Amino acid sequence: MTDALRFIRKLAFANMLANDRLHETVANLQPGEFEAPRTGFFPSLVATLNHILIIDWFYIDALEGGTLGPKAWENQIPFPNAADLRASQLASDRRLLALCQALRDHDPARPVHIHRTGRIQVERMDDVLSHLFQHQTHHRGQAHAMLSGTSIRPPQIDEFIVADDAASRADAMVRLGLTEAEVMQLDR
Repeated sequence: MTDALRFIRKLAFANMLANDRLHETVANLQPGEFEAPRTGFFPSLVATLNHILIIDWFYIDALEGGTLGPKAWENQIPFPNAADLRASQLASDRRLLALCQALRDHDPARPVHIHRTGRIQVERMDDVLSHLFQHQTHHRGQAHAMLSGTSIRPPQIDEFIVADDAASRADAMVRLGLTEAEVMQLDR
């Protein structure tokens, strides 16, 4: 495995772990806090977290060679319930992780056809993955800030890349059934 593939796979694991930690916190909100108006790019936690998911669907489908395109966001809030949203986000994260684990050395340079309204955008796979991970991080940060105005303390969501953070991510690792060897790519 090349260093580029290792890095992509670690980002996929980190993405899944951060989403899990964020959704674990959201699950403990008081009634009404998930839907309450908030300051941010999207007007609530429910809107922000649904946006993360539908854009995941859009890009993961394109990375897999699909043609979903803008149909991904026809329903801006497909999951108004936090538990259902969490389950769907985890399924999407596992799908992305499986895609990244299946990559071979030549794949990051492969063209990806992204179906946009009225056109097909063509980009390198590694660039699309980089954009997708950045998109997730950007909006998770907004959700994190929104949580500051709730009854729950925002979670730590940036301790999923380096080995020294193993103890800090143990809760998410257990929930997701992951091992340190998998996440740290020690067995590859």
